[in-house]
Amino acid sequence: MFFSVLDLEREPIDFSVALAPKTIDFGDEAEQVGDLAAEGRAEVLHEHRGPKEIVADIRLKGSFRGNFETPCARCVEPVEVALAGDFDLLFRPSGVDAIGSEHAISTQETEIGYYEEGGLALEDVLREQVLLSLPARTLCQPDCKGLCPRCGQNRNETACSCEEGPSDPRWGALAGLSSRIKH
Repeated sequence: MFFSVLDLEREPIDFSVALAPKTIDFGDEAEQVGDLAAEGRAEVLHEHRGPKEIVADIRLKGSFRGNFETPCARCVEPVEVALAGDFDLLFRPSGVDAIGSEHAISTQETEIGYYEEGGLALEDVLREQVLLSLPARTLCQPDCKGLCPRCGQNRNETACSCEEGPSDPRWGALAGLSSRIKH
Protein backbone atom coordinates (compact mmCIF):
# COMPACT_ATOMS: atom_id res chain seq x y z
CA MET A 1 0.00 0.00 0.00
CA PHE A 2 1.49 3.31 -1.11
CA PHE A 3 0.59 6.64 0.50
CA SER A 4 1.24 9.47 -1.94
CA VAL A 5 1.43 13.05 -0.73
CA LEU A 6 -1.01 14.08 -3.47
CA ASP A 7 -3.65 11.64 -2.20
CA LEU A 8 -3.03 12.59 1.42
CA GLU A 9 -3.35 16.30 0.59
CA ARG A 10 -7.00 15.66 -0.34
CA GLU A 11 -7.81 13.74 2.85
CA PRO A 12 -6.20 11.43 5.43
CA ILE A 13 -6.28 7.73 4.62
CA ASP A 14 -7.38 5.14 7.16
CA PHE A 15 -5.96 1.68 6.53
CA SER A 16 -6.65 -1.83 7.74
CA VAL A 17 -4.70 -4.55 5.96
CA ALA A 18 -3.76 -8.19 6.41
CA LEU A 19 -0.54 -8.91 4.53
CA ALA A 20 0.11 -12.52 3.55
CA PRO A 21 3.45 -14.21 4.30
CA LYS A 22 6.27 -13.37 1.87
CA THR A 23 4.68 -10.00 1.00
CA ILE A 24 7.49 -8.37 2.99
CA ASP A 25 11.06 -9.69 2.99
CA PHE A 26 12.41 -9.78 6.55
CA GLY A 27 15.72 -11.32 5.47
CA ASP A 28 17.32 -13.92 7.74
CA GLU A 29 16.02 -12.17 10.86
CA ALA A 30 12.45 -13.46 10.74
CA GLU A 31 9.90 -15.31 8.67
CA GLN A 32 6.26 -14.34 8.80
CA VAL A 33 3.80 -17.09 9.83
CA GLY A 34 0.22 -16.21 8.95
CA ASP A 35 -1.10 -12.74 8.14
CA LEU A 36 0.50 -9.54 9.39
CA ALA A 37 -2.36 -7.28 10.42
CA ALA A 38 -1.90 -3.51 10.44
CA GLU A 39 -4.31 -0.66 10.92
CA GLY A 40 -4.05 3.07 11.37
CA ARG A 41 -4.08 6.41 9.64
CA ALA A 42 -1.84 8.30 7.23
CA GLU A 43 -2.04 12.07 6.91
CA VAL A 44 -0.08 15.06 5.71
CA LEU A 45 1.22 17.62 8.19
CA HIS A 46 2.38 20.94 6.78
CA GLU A 47 5.57 22.22 8.33
CA HIS A 48 6.01 25.97 7.84
CA ARG A 49 9.69 26.86 7.57
CA GLY A 50 9.27 30.41 6.42
CA PRO A 51 6.88 32.61 4.52
CA LYS A 52 7.30 30.68 1.26
CA GLU A 53 8.62 27.29 2.38
CA ILE A 54 6.12 24.63 3.40
CA VAL A 55 7.24 21.01 3.79
CA ALA A 56 4.70 18.20 3.42
CA ASP A 57 5.46 15.65 6.15
CA ILE A 58 3.66 12.31 6.26
CA ARG A 59 2.48 11.15 9.68
CA LEU A 60 1.78 7.44 9.95
CA LYS A 61 0.07 6.32 13.13
CA GLY A 62 -1.09 2.78 13.73
CA SER A 63 -0.47 -0.69 15.07
CA PHE A 64 0.57 -4.12 13.84
CA ARG A 65 0.39 -7.71 15.05
CA GLY A 66 1.51 -11.02 13.66
CA ASN A 67 3.37 -14.27 14.28
CA PHE A 68 6.93 -14.81 13.15
CA GLU A 69 9.65 -17.44 13.30
CA THR A 70 13.15 -16.37 14.28
CA PRO A 71 16.24 -18.61 14.53
CA CYS A 72 17.28 -19.83 17.98
CA ALA A 73 20.47 -18.05 19.03
CA ARG A 74 22.15 -21.38 19.89
CA CYS A 75 20.83 -24.10 17.55
CA VAL A 76 19.26 -21.96 14.76
CA GLU A 77 16.00 -23.96 14.83
CA PRO A 78 12.93 -21.77 14.17
CA VAL A 79 11.20 -20.30 17.23
CA GLU A 80 7.69 -18.85 16.96
CA VAL A 81 7.37 -15.31 18.32
CA ALA A 82 4.17 -13.25 18.50
CA LEU A 83 4.82 -9.57 17.87
CA ALA A 84 2.59 -6.54 18.26
CA GLY A 85 3.31 -2.86 18.46
CA ASP A 86 2.10 0.68 18.02
CA PHE A 87 3.83 3.35 15.98
CA ASP A 88 3.50 7.09 15.49
CA LEU A 89 6.04 8.11 12.84
CA LEU A 90 6.89 11.24 10.91
CA PHE A 91 8.47 11.21 7.44
CA ARG A 92 9.86 14.17 5.48
CA PRO A 93 10.72 14.43 1.80
CA SER A 94 14.23 13.12 1.17
CA GLY A 95 16.80 15.90 0.90
CA VAL A 96 14.69 18.63 2.53
CA ASP A 97 16.98 18.69 5.58
CA ALA A 98 20.21 18.49 3.57
CA ILE A 99 22.77 21.01 4.69
CA GLY A 100 26.06 21.54 2.89
CA SER A 101 28.24 20.93 5.95
CA GLU A 102 28.09 18.53 8.85
CA HIS A 103 26.07 19.51 11.90
CA ALA A 104 24.87 17.94 15.13
CA ILE A 105 21.33 16.61 15.02
CA SER A 106 18.77 16.96 17.78
CA THR A 107 16.91 14.10 19.43
CA GLN A 108 13.77 15.09 17.54
CA GLU A 109 15.60 14.80 14.21
CA THR A 110 16.68 11.22 14.97
CA GLU A 111 13.02 10.21 15.17
CA ILE A 112 12.18 11.44 11.66
CA GLY A 113 12.28 9.21 8.61
CA TYR A 114 12.37 10.26 4.98
CA TYR A 115 10.29 9.36 1.95
CA GLU A 116 11.16 9.47 -1.73
CA GLU A 117 9.23 9.66 -5.00
CA GLY A 118 6.30 11.56 -3.54
CA GLY A 119 5.16 9.02 -1.00
CA LEU A 120 5.67 6.18 1.38
CA ALA A 121 5.08 2.40 1.19
CA LEU A 122 3.37 0.90 4.22
CA GLU A 123 5.27 -2.36 3.69
CA ASP A 124 8.61 -0.57 4.22
CA VAL A 125 7.39 0.93 7.48
CA LEU A 126 6.02 -2.39 8.73
CA ARG A 127 9.27 -4.19 7.86
CA GLU A 128 11.22 -1.72 9.97
CA GLN A 129 8.74 -1.87 12.86
CA VAL A 130 8.75 -5.68 12.94
CA LEU A 131 12.54 -5.90 12.83
CA LEU A 132 12.83 -3.34 15.65
CA SER A 133 10.32 -5.34 17.72
CA LEU A 134 12.17 -8.65 17.47
CA PRO A 135 13.80 -9.84 20.70
CA ALA A 136 17.57 -9.37 20.74
CA ARG A 137 18.09 -13.06 21.50
CA THR A 138 15.60 -15.90 21.07
CA LEU A 139 16.05 -19.41 22.47
CA CYS A 140 14.00 -22.47 21.52
CA GLN A 141 14.19 -23.56 25.18
CA PRO A 142 16.04 -22.10 28.18
CA ASP A 143 18.49 -25.01 28.32
CA CYS A 144 19.18 -25.24 24.57
CA LYS A 145 22.47 -27.11 24.05
CA GLY A 146 23.17 -25.47 20.69
CA LEU A 147 25.29 -26.82 17.85
CA CYS A 148 28.52 -28.78 18.19
CA PRO A 149 31.37 -26.42 17.22
CA ARG A 150 33.20 -29.28 15.48
CA CYS A 151 30.59 -31.20 13.46
CA GLY A 152 27.60 -28.83 13.53
CA GLN A 153 25.21 -31.45 14.96
CA ASN A 154 22.23 -30.09 16.89
CA ARG A 155 23.00 -31.26 20.45
CA ASN A 156 19.31 -31.06 21.42
CA GLU A 157 18.45 -33.85 18.97
CA THR A 158 21.43 -36.22 19.31
CA ALA A 159 24.70 -36.33 21.19
CA CYS A 160 27.66 -36.24 18.87
CA SER A 161 30.87 -38.20 19.43
CA CYS A 162 33.16 -35.19 19.09
CA GLU A 163 35.57 -34.74 21.97
CA GLU A 164 35.13 -31.66 24.10
CA GLY A 165 37.87 -29.07 24.05
CA PRO A 166 39.01 -26.17 21.99
CA SER A 167 38.16 -26.69 18.34
CA ASP A 168 40.72 -24.14 17.19
CA PRO A 169 44.37 -25.11 17.91
CA ARG A 170 45.19 -21.46 18.64
CA TRP A 171 43.19 -21.81 21.88
CA GLY A 172 45.37 -24.75 22.98
CA ALA A 173 47.75 -22.47 24.89
CA LEU A 174 44.90 -21.48 27.19
CA ALA A 175 43.61 -25.04 27.77
CA GLY A 176 45.58 -25.65 30.99
CA LEU A 177 45.20 -22.14 32.37
CA SER A 178 42.34 -22.97 34.75
CA SER A 179 44.46 -25.61 36.57
CA ARG A 180 47.22 -23.06 37.22
CA ILE A 181 44.93 -20.52 38.88
CA LYS A 182 44.92 -20.79 42.67
CA HIS A 183 41.51 -20.89 44.24
